[in-house]
Amino acid sequence: MTKAEAGGLPPEQALDPEDWPAFRKLAHAMLDDMIDYQSGVGERKVWRPIPPAVRQSLHEPPPRAPQNLGLVYERFRTLVLPYPTGNIHPRFFGWVHGAGTASGMLAELLAAAMNSNLGGRDHMAVEVERQVVGWWREIFGLPESASGLLTSGSAMANLTALAVARAAKAPVDVRQQGVAAAPERLIAYASSEVHGSVPKAMGVLGLGEAALRRVPVDAALRLDVAALKAAIAADRAAGCRPFCVIATAGTVKSGAIDDLATLGALCQAEDLWFHVDGAFGALAILSPRLKPLLEGIEQASSLAFDFHKWLNVPYGAGCLLVRDGKAHRQAFASTESYLGRASRGAAGGGDWFWDFGIELSRPFRALKVWFAMKEYGLDRFGRLVEQNCAQAHYLADLVAADPHLELLAPVNLNIVCFRYRAGGMTPEALDAVNQEIILDLHEQGIAVPSGVAIAGRQGIRAALVNHRTRRADLKALAEAVVRLGAAALGKPAL
Repeated sequence: MTKAEAGGLPPEQALDPEDWPAFRKLAHAMLDDMIDYQSGVGERKVWRPIPPAVRQSLHEPPPRAPQNLGLVYERFRTLVLPYPTGNIHPRFFGWVHGAGTASGMLAELLAAAMNSNLGGRDHMAVEVERQVVGWWREIFGLPESASGLLTSGSAMANLTALAVARAAKAPVDVRQQGVAAAPERLIAYASSEVHGSVPKAMGVLGLGEAALRRVPVDAALRLDVAALKAAIAADRAAGCRPFCVIATAGTVKSGAIDDLATLGALCQAEDLWFHVDGAFGALAILSPRLKPLLEGIEQASSLAFDFHKWLNVPYGAGCLLVRDGKAHRQAFASTESYLGRASRGAAGGGDWFWDFGIELSRPFRALKVWFAMKEYGLDRFGRLVEQNCAQAHYLADLVAADPHLELLAPVNLNIVCFRYRAGGMTPEALDAVNQEIILDLHEQGIAVPSGVAIAGRQGIRAALVNHRTRRADLKALAEAVVRLGAAALGKPAL
């Protein structure tokens, strides 16, 4: 008899419910509550300020003793659930936040139940991600030899892409020796409208944010190709080594799409890596009417985009595609013995996603994407992309028709930048009025747009990727801006 059998050791424990029927009942109640929460979202305020007492309620010591799961859920239901970002609401227009779907919630439940690690190994969750990557490789016209993986979002996809570009174009093995070993400074180029994740990636990779040349834009807010050519020539003459151009398919401020075809041809001629940040705009490829705006995207050396924006899957789900799969693998492949591969068994399955990115512990992000693509079909998503773009033009028409409003930038896709205007005010005072309008819209729960600065003027930015938004919501936004603008003019501080 062992010591354990003789009672000398404490009983073994697990984390499974002690009462599975009770757990089932509570789980069903949670699901019912969340279905009610989503189906009734339009009846609530878009956003609510968190009361100080609610915020303070989370300032408590770490829990040492177990608590009843039902009580934990009740704390979530009363303290957390009522105070969301608001992006599932039809009048959330801030930043570029997807709204999610009801079935996406279920896909997340299924993925969590499997609790798969997609760093690698041989299991079907890996095959699902491979299928999703293969579908999008085909959609964007990249060759079968192209590689890819899902990421937390485009910021991580941009970072990963620039790491591959750095390794592929540097004259030394920067993975082993570091960028300091390069005899020439590596320089990248993007428009002045580039997303903030790109300079951040340059810093993280040791290239330095100063090594990103922010090229001026043209009247359409697209990267100025002539200015880019001049910048490349100047850097070569100064002894630097240009290695990458980052084009944007849908700038975060205005939705502008750089001239991808021309930039792709330029990168080919100059032997530069051609990365496209298509965080949300790349998915316009699903619309036959809008697809021509992305001509040249198939030339990309790498492409970053998000599923949690226009595909409306739950956060977070981005994707990176790399034309040269071999270069992608060489930038990250690992040969650690404890991660050894096998010809069969659980350690088999061919290449691991660990060899194509930074993460080893990777969640089953692909399942919610797989569900969305299969349930709705890409044609329906294409129609929703067109719907949001048509809604943006509808809002722009409302702005143009109201003497108290003005557009700040052309409407390229789905983003409308506008502001309240009033005569006899200094530019600074008018900026303050528009900032006040944004805050009032948020705090009164009417709508959530974001702020934007265009040509030095403070404005209001509505980004439309929400499948729940209707024209009536946009009309309500425009009317509220005019009403709150008039009220703001009467505030003593302004």
